[in-house]
Amino acid sequence: MKRIRWGISRRSFLKSASAAIYAPYIISSCALGGEGRPAPSNRLTMGLIGLGSMGMRHVKGFLQENDCQIIAVCDVDGGRLNAAVREVNKHYDNEDCVRYNDFREVISRDEIDALCIAVPDHWHSIPAIKGIRAGKDIYGEKPLALTISEGRAMVEAVHRYNCVWQTGSWQRSTAHFRFGCELVRNQRIGTLQRVDVGMGEGYDPGGGQPTVNRINPQPVMSIPEGFDYEMWLGPAPRAPYTDKRCHWNFRWNMDYSGGQVTDWGGHHIDIAHWGMGCDETGPVKVVGRGIFPADGLWNAAVDYDFECTYENGVRLRVASNNHYPQGVRFIGDRGWVHITRSGLDANPKRLLKEKIGPEEIHLARPSGDHRQGHRRDFLDCVRTRAQTITPIDVGHRSATVAHLGNIAMILGRAVHWDPKREQIINDSTASRMLGRTMRCPWCI
Repeated sequence: MKRIRWGISRRSFLKSASAAIYAPYIISSCALGGEGRPAPSNRLTMGLIGLGSMGMRHVKGFLQENDCQIIAVCDVDGGRLNAAVREVNKHYDNEDCVRYNDFREVISRDEIDALCIAVPDHWHSIPAIKGIRAGKDIYGEKPLALTISEGRAMVEAVHRYNCVWQTGSWQRSTAHFRFGCELVRNQRIGTLQRVDVGMGEGYDPGGGQPTVNRINPQPVMSIPEGFDYEMWLGPAPRAPYTDKRCHWNFRWNMDYSGGQVTDWGGHHIDIAHWGMGCDETGPVKVVGRGIFPADGLWNAAVDYDFECTYENGVRLRVASNNHYPQGVRFIGDRGWVHITRSGLDANPKRLLKEKIGPEEIHLARPSGDHRQGHRRDFLDCVRTRAQTITPIDVGHRSATVAHLGNIAMILGRAVHWDPKREQIINDSTASRMLGRTMRCPWCI
C-alpha cells in the first residue's frame, strides 16, 4: 500500500478525504512505536498565535504531543515571544522555531496545518477567520468571540471551509464534568427545573469585596520596548497606553472582553448547556442586574446576577460567587448535582456511585480525561476530520448566553432572544449591541 507523503498537500488531503475510506493511510501515534517520535513526514505542523498565560500553557502542552511539531510562534510582546521560542527550541534541541510579530505571516505559511489562537477576546475573530480561509484547522480559546455577531461569522466560516475547530472550554474533557452531566441528561435527578451557575466576582485588585470604583484612571505611560501596542489594540478603539490595560487585565475592560461573565462563562455556562442538552439552542429571555464601575479603566461588571429562561421552561441563573457558590448546580424534582473543578457532589449521595447503562445517553469523550486530553482530541480530529468535543457551534452558543447577560444588565431590562434566528426581538438598542465597530483597517 502506498503511503501518503505528508507535506504541503497533507492539509488538502485531510480535508477532502473521508476518514472511513482513508483511515489505513493515516498512521496514529500509537502505531508509530511507543514513546518514539513519528518521522517529520507524519507530524502535524502548528503555529501558535498569542503567548500570554494561556498561550504558554498551550506551547508546553502541544510540545508534549509527539505527532505535533510547533514550527512558528507569534506575539506582539517581544519578551513573551522570546520566551516561547526558547521553550520550543529547547524541547526540540534545535533553533528552527520561527518568530513573528504579525499573525498574518504565520497564517500565510502553507506548510502549517493547524493554529492555536490564544489572544485577547477582541482579537479572536480576525485571525481565526483569516486562518480558516487559509485552510488551517484551529484550536481557539474561549470565550469564542468578543460579540455574538463575530461568533456567528466564525461559525459560518468554519462550516464553509470545512475547518476542524476546538473551543478551549476544556472542562468537557474531564471525567467528572462529563459524568455529572450524564447523570442529569439521564434524569437521575428527575426532571430538570433549574441550573445555578456561580462564577468569579469582578476583579478587585485590593482583594476585598467588589466595589464600584476599584481602580482610578491610570496615567499615560511610555510603551515598553519590544511591545507593539498599536497591534495589540488592533480593532479596539484607540486608547493611551497604561500597563493596567493590557495582558491579563484586558478581561476587565469591555473594549476587549466581557469581564468574568464571558471569561468564566466560556467554562461554566458551557457545562450548564452540556447538562441541559442545549448545545444547539439558547434562552428565549434574559434578565438581570449588575454593578458596573462608574469611572476608571476597568468597566466590566464587578457584581452580576442574571437569569435565562429556555423554551422548555428550565431557568439558568448565572451569578458572581457572592450570590452562588462556584460551579454548576443542576436541580431536578428528585435531587441535584453540583460540579466544580475540584469535584462532584450530589443529593442523594448514592448518585455519585451510579453507572450509566449502555443504552443510556453517553456524552462525548476526548482522548484523555484531563486538560491535555482536550489538545489531544483536537489533534486526533485534525487527522480523522471528526468533530471535536467542543466544536465551534457549541462554543458560540455558550458565549452567546454570557453576551446576552451583559447586554441585559447594561440596559437594565429584559432581553428577548430568538435562538433559531439569533436575533433580539423588538429592541433596536439591544440589537445594536450584538456587534461592535472595528477600528480601521481591521474587519472580518
